[in-house]
Amino acid sequence: MRPGEPASDFKLTLLSRDPAWIIQGEQCGLERIGIDIEGLGKSGRQRALHDPWISDHRLEDLTVLAPLVRHARLFVRLNPIHPATSVEIEGAIAGGARSLMLPQFSEPQEVEQFIRLVGGRAECLLLLETLGALARIDDILAIRGIDELMVGLNDLSLSLRLRHPLELAASPLLDFIAGRARSAGVPFGFGGVADPSRGSGLPVPADLLLARYAELDARSAWLSRSFFRDLAPANFPASLATLRQRLIHWRTCDSEERSLATGRFRAAVRALVHAEAPRP
Repeated sequence: MRPGEPASDFKLTLLSRDPAWIIQGEQCGLERIGIDIEGLGKSGRQRALHDPWISDHRLEDLTVLAPLVRHARLFVRLNPIHPATSVEIEGAIAGGARSLMLPQFSEPQEVEQFIRLVGGRAECLLLLETLGALARIDDILAIRGIDELMVGLNDLSLSLRLRHPLELAASPLLDFIAGRARSAGVPFGFGGVADPSRGSGLPVPADLLLARYAELDARSAWLSRSFFRDLAPANFPASLATLRQRLIHWRTCDSEERSLATGRFRAAVRALVHAEAPRP
């Protein structure tokens, strides 16, 4: 999808095990719905974040999700490669998962192992979060079987010793990663998105971040926790429709309007970063 095209292939992922949200997401046509079972080493890595979130999801939660998810791809974010990775993958696929994500990889060999273990039975998504993976990005993207590359703003910004994850979203480094993915023919996404009509309490206006997605030709995002703040399940369709409409707007508007918006996004991020204390 390029600027000027609709956002119909922009994939949104809902992480939840709550049946009310799952039903709403399924009815609204979300592309991926599922769980995040990553826990290995995560609390130690993310202790410097303002509002870290360590999921308490388990593979057993798929027994609740699977009967409710009929059209979306049932999704699982796995742990990094470890001795029980094959067990996790087999359990996820047996539970109905058709979209699997590998976080915290650094070496091409880890990606190759992940794809080999999945064996074509599910989408293979990569979450780029480490400096090792960044340094080896071309070797990693050359591996056959990668369905999508996402950038994990939280962990990669910590690795880079940035003051806020949005500093990475605004940086030329994200343009570089997006460009390498595009050259390799691998769809690219990053971070999480919120309803731009409910912007109070966000560090940077959500609509300006959506313009950045369009500028980078990004194809996917999480639905962020802020998307659901003070939102009732019954109001989910309207909020999601607003989000999709603004994605389409930034895809189809003229380049000057998009450029002005992304300039405002970078200015807002600079102001945010200057207000932050340096990370230890």
